[in-house]
Amino acid sequence: MGSISYDGLVVVVDDRTLTHLQIVIVNKLRRGEAFLMSWKDSVEAGSGRSAIWMHPQVLIYFKFDGSRVPVINETWLRELADSAESSRGLVVTTEAGDVPSLAPRKYSQPRGTVIAPTDGGGRDRTTATRVRASAELSS
Repeated sequence: MGSISYDGLVVVVDDRTLTHLQIVIVNKLRRGEAFLMSWKDSVEAGSGRSAIWMHPQVLIYFKFDGSRVPVINETWLRELADSAESSRGLVVTTEAGDVPSLAPRKYSQPRGTVIAPTDGGGRDRTTATRVRASAELSS
């Protein structure tokens, strides 16, 4: 199981789903687009639904448990991307189209802390993705 860490929240997601979410999220943030991402909460998280507003200026960290990148399902990727473009925002779904239950938790990472090590040129050496304002990405 991998995770997305975003603005003090960690959402645990299986690596295959996380890979597809990462592609959709990074593409949106690269274009400077803010959007809503939502999921169904697990019983441990109190049931119901949760949502976060994803913004290009907020640090996001993707942590994968496994080292292999899964084969990308283009149909599922397109469905997630279409969801992200809708007024409902990006709804986390499984490959079969079900809405899995996730258990987000808070963490105490100080704001502005660099989570991923870099190679000295500002590029990550891990599977982390640091996304900042689109102006920084284009420079």
